Amino acid sequence: MNILNLWSLGHFIQWTFLGRFLISNWYVFVLLSVGWELLELVLPYEFAIETWENKVSDITVNTFGFYLGLKLRNES
Repeated sequence: MNILNLWSLGHFIQWTFLGRFLISNWYVFVLLSVGWELLELVLPYEFAIETWENKVSDITVNTFGFYLGLKLRNES
């Protein structure tokens, strides 16, 4: 499994959108982003099975996406 994959692009686009239009609070972002990665540890679905490196990569990509979304929000 690659650390960056098509799911990473989806995460980036999702969090950019959320940061731009819906959420502006970093605490809510961390709760949702990290909370989802922790929830994936117990979900019985194949998409939730991934390495720790991929989980860290997901959170990193989420952070960059959310940051970009906030920047786009502040520029309008």
